[in-house]
Amino acid sequence: MTRPALLVIAHGSRDPRHAATVHALTERVRAERPGARVETAFLEFNAPSVPRVLERLAAQGADEVVALPLLLTRAFHAKTDIPSVLREARARLPRLRIRQADVLGPSPLLDAALGRRLREAGVRPGDHPRTGLVLASAGSTDPEAIAVIAEIARELRHTGWCAVRPAFASAAHAGSFPPTEDAVRALRAEGVERVAVAPYVIAPGRLPDRIAAGAEAAGADVLADVLGPAPELARLLLDRYDAARMPEGASLSA
Repeated sequence: MTRPALLVIAHGSRDPRHAATVHALTERVRAERPGARVETAFLEFNAPSVPRVLERLAAQGADEVVALPLLLTRAFHAKTDIPSVLREARARLPRLRIRQADVLGPSPLLDAALGRRLREAGVRPGDHPRTGLVLASAGSTDPEAIAVIAEIARELRHTGWCAVRPAFASAAHAGSFPPTEDAVRALRAEGVERVAVAPYVIAPGRLPDRIAAGAEAAGADVLADVLGPAPELARLLLDRYDAARMPEGASLSA
């Protein structure tokens, strides 16, 4: 049986680092799964667009595609934008079977990628008894996405950090989590001596830059890098792809 193509759908950004990071991640996915067809598309700002890639795949004879949202939570883009684009594509390309895979989070592999970036920045949970962590995500008004971030922060609290605070990239989503700088200052006010900020985002761009600026403004001791093309992230993409392409109850075969 021919394996369906994997179409990784990223949001896109005017910041060129965003697309470069997404392409580096998909290259790692190709290296992890030799022979698999892995394509990249963007919802906006960058080319190629999702409809353009799907049209090209159909023209080249592909009969099935797994569309994988490069998103950490199920919020607006996963629930509305991407399904709408895929519905329109199905209507135009009826011979192309398009399945939408699940978003990436939550997952132990994401936790592992986050830990990797923190270690690379020089900090591990438990290496200092008064080290706290700010888990800084892009932000959302979706209750499901907010609940996922809150749960991840609660779980991280039991891995060796003296305190963990979830935060959003800016004050635009006030009422859920504070912006990064306020979360750092809140930990300081609680007596936390050393504060690390971990961006829970995949690629650089405007919102990750806000996280970095907030960490610097509040005097955080450590700022980890974005998740980027971490090997754990590449494995997670393949896990989501495999789960979407196989009928329920079927066994996987590479």
